Amino acid sequence: MKKVVLLLLVLLLAACGGATAVSEPTPTLNSAVMQSAPEGAAPPPGYEGQAWADIVAEANGQAVNFYMWGGSDLINGWVTGYVAAAVKEQYNITLNMVPVSDAPEYINKVLGEKEAGRDSGGSVDLVWINGENFRTMRQGDLLYGNWSHFLPSSAYVNWDDPSVANDFGFPVDGYEAPYGKAQFVMIYDSGRVTEPPRTIPALVAWVKANPGQFTYPAPPDFTGSAFVRHICYHAAGGYEALLGEFDQALFDEKSAACWQLLNEIEPFLWREGQTYPENRTRQIDLFANGEVSFDMAYNPAEASSLVENGRYPETTRTFVFDSGTIANTHYVAIPYNSDHKAAAMVVANFLLSPAAQLSKAQPENWGDLPVLDPALLPADWQAQFAAIPRGVATLSTEELAAARLPELQAPWLTAFEQGWQEWVLQR
Repeated sequence: MKKVVLLLLVLLLAACGGATAVSEPTPTLNSAVMQSAPEGAAPPPGYEGQAWADIVAEANGQAVNFYMWGGSDLINGWVTGYVAAAVKEQYNITLNMVPVSDAPEYINKVLGEKEAGRDSGGSVDLVWINGENFRTMRQGDLLYGNWSHFLPSSAYVNWDDPSVANDFGFPVDGYEAPYGKAQFVMIYDSGRVTEPPRTIPALVAWVKANPGQFTYPAPPDFTGSAFVRHICYHAAGGYEALLGEFDQALFDEKSAACWQLLNEIEPFLWREGQTYPENRTRQIDLFANGEVSFDMAYNPAEASSLVENGRYPETTRTFVFDSGTIANTHYVAIPYNSDHKAAAMVVANFLLSPAAQLSKAQPENWGDLPVLDPALLPADWQAQFAAIPRGVATLSTEELAAARLPELQAPWLTAFEQGWQEWVLQR
């Protein structure tokens, strides 16, 4: 019998309400932020011969429609509170956050405008993006670039880091600006699970021994898709064989064991696997309500933030598998037909600034991993970042770094998501 993903009404627009106050970094450190483009950086298309100050001047009074995943009250509150207030005060830019449940919503909007011949005056100015969605928009000529290396704050980014210069194996080439770093962690309630299963076989055994206490979001949900890839990495004998360009024959060979393992645990999942949480937001609800004993996230500090804000129990903790967990970088990009490219660049520069990255990293605000290279920051900023509290459920930087696994190129992700639909959901 074909299973269906549980569909519940998610009031995305309500995400702006109920957010806690956002703490800010030390204001006196703002003077350390660069005010001009890095030396040697070429101005972006349409701004040849201009300086960063010219772009800031053009941005004055503009509005930016920022399309982004809207499933986290904490993240939404940081964007609509701290970021919106800062860009309004400093640059007279109005930031309009437009929440979406998944990236295809804004991709289809931009694509629809392109097909209608609307090559200027577009309705989308900035998007939160990475992975297969970046590749899709880039290959469809839906993005503006090269612009991100001209941002003053990009001087604090290590562009030689392959995990920053390449988005899921696809070159960034200045078409997006780093926003933060991520690494997958498993979240559990230590009050219910005293010793979490730290290997995939141990997790499988735990799920079977504790029926109804585990589930994962249905792919293509970003977090659920990542969980499936961890199972598939294990079932394939390691991720190494899957690196490089997509190979259909190799995928068919390596994925069969993955589908077998996921189908093996399905009857023991929440609601006997007859339905799956439709997204991470629903997964958070299940864990917060005690319906399941595990959650999962791409943000290693998110569990601490949810504890800090009273959403998760104080006994919440995280772990990574002994074999490692997938890590990546997330970005913002500007659609090719944005009507306010100058303001979009200024907002992206602010998001990448030491002040915003420090605020975003605070557990009570978001807890997202900073993307800036501490070695490139002035000493006073280095001290501020070093003093970021870890939170009760956040693993050490050393433990996370030792467990980093690479993301596959985007076509592999698409194949795994489609394969899960065919071989697990519909079986």
